[in-house]
Amino acid sequence: MKREDLTGRLSDVEQRLRLRIPDEVMGLERLGSLHASRLSFVRSLMRQMARQRWQISTARFDLDDAGHGVAIYRLQTPRGRYHGVIFSQPLPDEARSDRVIAEAWDVTFGVVEGDVDDALLEQMAANVPLQEAGRQHPRLLVLSRANRSLRNFAAFREALAAGRQPDPAWLTRVGYLYRTTAVYGNGKFGIADFDRLKDNPDFQRPFSAQMLAVYLLRHFSIEQIEHIARRQAPRDAVTMAPALRRYLGIGNSTGLGMAPFLINHPQLIQRWVESREQALAQVSGQVPGEPDRRRLVALVARAERHLAETLTEDIEQSARNADTAAALPAVRAWLEQVPLDDGLWQELIDWSRLTLSLEAQELINTLLLELYPEIVDPFEDQMGVVEGLELTPDMPLVRLKQLIETHYDWALRHDFGDPDECHWFWYRSVEKEEPRLGVRGAEPGADRELKLAIAPRVADTHGVIEAFLDAHPRALVVEFLIHHPRHKDIIRRIQSMVETPFGEIRANLWARDMRPMHLLRAKLSFFGASRFDPKSDRWVRITLFQGAPLVEELNAEPSDLVDFDDWSFPLEPELSHDDSNSNLLSGTHGVAS
Repeated sequence: MKREDLTGRLSDVEQRLRLRIPDEVMGLERLGSLHASRLSFVRSLMRQMARQRWQISTARFDLDDAGHGVAIYRLQTPRGRYHGVIFSQPLPDEARSDRVIAEAWDVTFGVVEGDVDDALLEQMAANVPLQEAGRQHPRLLVLSRANRSLRNFAAFREALAAGRQPDPAWLTRVGYLYRTTAVYGNGKFGIADFDRLKDNPDFQRPFSAQMLAVYLLRHFSIEQIEHIARRQAPRDAVTMAPALRRYLGIGNSTGLGMAPFLINHPQLIQRWVESREQALAQVSGQVPGEPDRRRLVALVARAERHLAETLTEDIEQSARNADTAAALPAVRAWLEQVPLDDGLWQELIDWSRLTLSLEAQELINTLLLELYPEIVDPFEDQMGVVEGLELTPDMPLVRLKQLIETHYDWALRHDFGDPDECHWFWYRSVEKEEPRLGVRGAEPGADRELKLAIAPRVADTHGVIEAFLDAHPRALVVEFLIHHPRHKDIIRRIQSMVETPFGEIRANLWARDMRPMHLLRAKLSFFGASRFDPKSDRWVRITLFQGAPLVEELNAEPSDLVDFDDWSFPLEPELSHDDSNSNLLSGTHGVAS
């Protein structure tokens, strides 16, 4: 579908589609109910790797008996060469932390553009393990680190060394051997700036280089655990069963540091959400056949089982998962009983809106996107945008007031004189350099408040504009700003965003009942997160790439790409007798290609 321009204005064709209204889509609780979809970045990266026959091979695998040392993976694309460089080092248990402020990790790693010679490797070995404290090389596209899941790591090592397969239930409880605590890109700490990638055909899509780094870590985690098992028991150790390898993901721990991105990049969020909404609108208008219906029934059943297998200690999230899973048998029954007609998918969306929870509604929308890859997948190339908020100083001030009342009416609905509407404030801690939430009037930090709450800023500006217009009814924006310069940033945002209906989160981020976890889940859903496991209302663990194809499966034939891409809502594998008696590990390290 062709866009009219880059401002977010909908074309005539798009307007004829049944796009959901922004007030519905951009509500904070609904955004906090999104699921990973086929437009998520992990899914689009895997499709790109398969379509273009990316080659991943082992350039170096120099680990000791305990799995410590250096591994280098070469990535060859049709247009370029890259290397993933991984450093594994001993880490005392007491030094292992999920916090972004940790100073040591089990592994540190990066993705490098081009080749890695001895000089570059020496420079990286001295700096990559230091992460933020190091002097990182400008050819580094991604910088990251990760810690082991101690329980799973030990269980997998012992099982493989004893000649048996690890219990898949361990991965159902915790879906990974390693979890990252940060995956940096876009010029952080001296690594390559975003401008270096925006014209790179391999990594033009948002966060694709970061997702590649995580995928390489997943591959390393498999090879490392098998290496350790082989060294521990050369005669008895076995390889991990392929089904178990696929079920292995990479964890991530993240907190409030992710929230500012959603507010500070509204034009990018507009693209992500609008692309998903346009895809859903096109899908909802398709005329279903019997194979489509059978496929959706199967997907609903898979999602139901996946949710039942998703474990979390968070009481609220556990209840949400259970409620959603409990609703899905009725969805399957509905699908099996209603007649096929050209309005069936829209009828399903409308029915779910009236009868199901937000999380179940968004699950249905996510599963519908799986039915028509030929419609949905082209939107993956529209997920990026060159951002820029422009000020229009010669706009009549009364026109600006009208724009606020028309397009930011959601921000004017709150009474900011009510203490409950001003309960929280966002700030960056001096000691930890992390975003924080504080209770206004009760906790320190308000003097360092971040401008993340858009609703009160818009409402404040609207009130000042009204007073100024009483005295200067024919004023221009520039004249208002001469008298009130502090409003410049928010006016620039309003003028730029009025034609981007899906760019602003329509919530008061100061409100007492605001749930920061909804912000985290919204962004993580676009990354492709599964196993959403809140550890408090301010940080969460998730899993990436669980169920994804393996490195050795990347070069699928074009005819196999449909099955290759069918790995959403992964299920605990049932290992066969052959799986349980996998081949003994050889004494040499294999090369994946």
